[in-house]
Amino acid sequence: MRILLLTHSFNGLTQRLFAELAADGHQLSVEFDIANAVAEEAVALFRPDVVVAPFLKRAVPESIWSRHLVLIVHPGIVGDRGPSALDWAIQRGAREWGVTVLQAEAEMDAGPVWATERFALREATKASLYRDEVTGAALAAVRAALARVPAWRAGAWAPTPLAEWLARAAPGTTGALHRSMTQRDRAIDWERDATAVVLARIRAADGFPGVADTLFEVPCHLFDAHAATAGELAEAVAATGRVAAPGAVLARRDGALLRVTRDGALWIGHVKRGDGEHRFKLPATLAFAAEAAGLPVLDAPLMHAGAEHDERPHGPDRRPPLARAADDLGWSELAYRESADGAVGFLAFDFYNGAMSTAQCERLVAAIDFARTRPTRVLVLEGGRDFWSNGIHLNTIEAAASPADESWGNINAIDDVCLALITLTDRLTVAALRGNAGAGGCFLALAADLVWARESVVLNPHYKNMGNLFGSEYWTYLLPRRVGADAGRRVMANRLPLRAREAEAVGLVDAAFGADRAGFDAELAQRAAVLATDPELAARIAEKARRRAEDEAAKPLAAYRAEELAAMRRNFYGFDPSYHVARYHFVLKSPHSWTPRHLARHRELGWRVPEPAGVGQ
Repeated sequence: MRILLLTHSFNGLTQRLFAELAADGHQLSVEFDIANAVAEEAVALFRPDVVVAPFLKRAVPESIWSRHLVLIVHPGIVGDRGPSALDWAIQRGAREWGVTVLQAEAEMDAGPVWATERFALREATKASLYRDEVTGAALAAVRAALARVPAWRAGAWAPTPLAEWLARAAPGTTGALHRSMTQRDRAIDWERDATAVVLARIRAADGFPGVADTLFEVPCHLFDAHAATAGELAEAVAATGRVAAPGAVLARRDGALLRVTRDGALWIGHVKRGDGEHRFKLPATLAFAAEAAGLPVLDAPLMHAGAEHDERPHGPDRRPPLARAADDLGWSELAYRESADGAVGFLAFDFYNGAMSTAQCERLVAAIDFARTRPTRVLVLEGGRDFWSNGIHLNTIEAAASPADESWGNINAIDDVCLALITLTDRLTVAALRGNAGAGGCFLALAADLVWARESVVLNPHYKNMGNLFGSEYWTYLLPRRVGADAGRRVMANRLPLRAREAEAVGLVDAAFGADRAGFDAELAQRAAVLATDPELAARIAEKARRRAEDEAAKPLAAYRAEELAAMRRNFYGFDPSYHVARYHFVLKSPHSWTPRHLARHRELGWRVPEPAGVGQ
């Protein structure tokens, strides 16, 4: 079928649907929902068999749904209506949730039911659930709905009216109409609310809009919260000599602030200040740099196998962590562990939204240097739960006194991470992509010897969408080495998302497996163990070192880096402001004024389709 995706933006869900439905054989085009007239024009140009709306912030105009089949993807169980469906479910502690595909009608989220999928609601942020469970359920429900379209057109099947579905459903299995959640509903009372309540409220608002609150008596919005342990709170109290009063901020770690609750404490990773110049999400210690400067740093041990090691790098304000039990280590962005036999090391770097700032890259290089000292034969780089990496940190760059200088520092820092991996020649390295990767994050993965990805992962291995950046991360060395020069040029020219299976087919990924997170993790551990016990492992490592030396002799890595950075310098400091303009609008979440032409296929010059049978009703 010919399917028009009508969406507020090309977010993760829309990208997954676009890539998967195209792989199913459908013709896809995308239109951003900017105005009724624009959407009407898109429908007239593309003549879709079906309009699918995966992510909207307003109602589809009657001029479209009254003439065409429009399927709305709603992140809620059947009967649960309103724009804050998932927010309410998380904040109220629902144990199960779902996605429903409805036919658009006059009343929002009240049309007949075409398909629905349910899933267990884990304790996580709204953004994380949306990227994983919601996206997976939405794909399954949309596929089920599309499979019913031919029968519906033939009069052999009809969707179930919502009222009829609700009347038939078992008690407690359906939802209800909820009003839009307000900041009053999300408000935190630090004197009365337990840690679990505070966490639920921040998680329900994560991604957008955040929880309105104050820090250091300054209005702000809170995001990215993690429970702290009793040991961490005790350490902070001992370090400051202060009373653990609810609401007090006692310490910092990896960009986050430790804040006391009624019955414990939590780490607040990101905030959006309500005053000043930078009203967008930033690491909490950067947004409140002056206020946080005097707080003690509570380092977490990098290696979670025991407290006898002093694994973290120390500087003037970085002291060795106190010894703590393995179950009292708390949250940190970086964590290293080893398999029971000590043959495989696993290094996780869970950076918020996959963005890697200069400081985060420097900490990751230090962690890789530590892993280099361990007697393992295989090093698995796990990235984060939701993202592997999305490259340089555009928000911290936008907030810098000189965004050009910070861009330069950040790209050099992520290049240093790639260099640390490329030159790690005494063991095999694996990039394990549990979550999506984009831009420089894709090429950071290619710095490993092997790339394994979860089946649901979507890759965006290109830079052009961010102001036509040239890119670095040694991609001019890593990409042709993997796929060849011609295929490499095609990869860089493509501006559309790539499924893990497609990436495997072109050689960007060595293996795609794992239908869910648990399945991926289990097979990852098994594959890594097999790799570490391979009788040919020593020969493979020797061959790796030999090839690296041969490549270095032919053209040094420094030469690739210099050439890439010469082009990046023009992006950062040259006369063309495209990168700076694109970054500004990305960070500020500026409303779209048009749909990029690589997505809006129906707006390509010369686009024509034959008049299809059965258009409209």
